[in-house]
Amino acid sequence: MSSDTPPAPETPETPQAPQAPSVSEAIQCRPLEVVVGDRGIERAIKHLKRKMASEGILRELKRRRHYMKPSVKRRKKQSEAARRRRKRQRTDAV
Repeated sequence: MSSDTPPAPETPETPQAPQAPSVSEAIQCRPLEVVVGDRGIERAIKHLKRKMASEGILRELKRRRHYMKPSVKRRKKQSEAARRRRKRQRTDAV
């Protein structure tokens, strides 16, 4: 069987650089596990809190607690950038 149309040329897929997940994706997709050993539940809770803090989960939960309008987000982002700039200028001046 021969067809009149030539086979489609194979195009190599371009590899895309893996992108780091944002914090919100990490919260949704990445479960945290803490093993409760013979040191007790209190130690495991401390370990879980430390993991959550390092992953940024608590910060993200506080941020998402209330809806923030885009204009408010923009103003907050600008004020935080200005605060960082002032702090950097203080440390550079010393």
